[in-house]
Amino acid sequence: MTKERLRGVNLGGWFSQVDCIEEKDPIGFPGLVPHIETFLGKADFRRIREAGFNHVRLPVDYFNLFETDDSSKPRGDVFALLDKALKEIQESDLDVILDLHKCPGHDFHLGCSTEQDFFASPAARKNACSIWAYMAERYSGERRVMMELLNEPAGSDSLVWDKVKDELFWAIRKHAPKNTIVVGSNKWNSAREFKYLTPLDDDNAIYSFHTYTPVTFTHQGAAWISDPFFKIERPWPGDYAAPEQGATTRLDVEYGKWDKARLQESIQNALDFRAKYDLPVACNEFGVYVQVPRQYQLAWIRDFLDILRDADVGYSYWNYKNLDFGLVSKGESLHEGLKQYANEERLDRELMGMLANG
Repeated sequence: MTKERLRGVNLGGWFSQVDCIEEKDPIGFPGLVPHIETFLGKADFRRIREAGFNHVRLPVDYFNLFETDDSSKPRGDVFALLDKALKEIQESDLDVILDLHKCPGHDFHLGCSTEQDFFASPAARKNACSIWAYMAERYSGERRVMMELLNEPAGSDSLVWDKVKDELFWAIRKHAPKNTIVVGSNKWNSAREFKYLTPLDDDNAIYSFHTYTPVTFTHQGAAWISDPFFKIERPWPGDYAAPEQGATTRLDVEYGKWDKARLQESIQNALDFRAKYDLPVACNEFGVYVQVPRQYQLAWIRDFLDILRDADVGYSYWNYKNLDFGLVSKGESLHEGLKQYANEERLDRELMGMLANG
């Protein structure tokens, strides 16, 4: 595995969040297996590597990999495709973070509105550990494959997640003794929650946070958030009014003056964790919804890349293709007219170059 600073992109929408892809084009959606076979391939991995990135983060949803009526039974057809994907990615000279995006009892998106059973249910956690045991053993020989416990845990109590993460970690480590394991913080991998995170007794781990801060800026206008506070156009930097009472989301509704300095401050707990324990940290998701006015989208990303570079923190941009944050947008009618995609490849070349040089 590379020891240089991680610089990469997420491959969401391929083995994960496939329902979101289908929702955009229900008539043209070919089904799970044909979708996985055609959504991404060698040309994409070459493009990512040639741009200057050194890894990808590959999210997987457990219900795409295991039988829906028996989460202990792997789907051979889908795992064959995952084997192929990991092989081709590594052949393109890219490391891989294999991320369990959704597990039994936990859905990061549903966690925006309701507490997830995963944090109170030993049975759900046992199922998640069994899923990881299978995947860890299957890919333990892949030296460039890192394994990420769980995407964006959304527990109401970060001290509970701090204990739960240990269960998942050691379930992986038992079967994958040499692979790097990625450990995220609670509340959607918030850097702020690093103050409750304790390190594992293991020297081959990376600790991960995500940054869409302030969400009221980065997710403004997002179709999947109904709260009217998120429908207001906001510049970057800017001074955002406080919300009225009656919010309908568990997401933070940050307001007040936001600029590069406050954005830097928002990840300080993760940097303090790194300094205290002398352990690596990385930002494995960040981005701005593509419908945000272009000058503000690029301004936020430019500021955040500066912060990561100055702090020597690695990153994985969300997302390479589609899902409303994509460097590539195909089949997303809502974004059809955006100027950054006005080319045959539907590729945001400006943003991709900015990220690759970050």
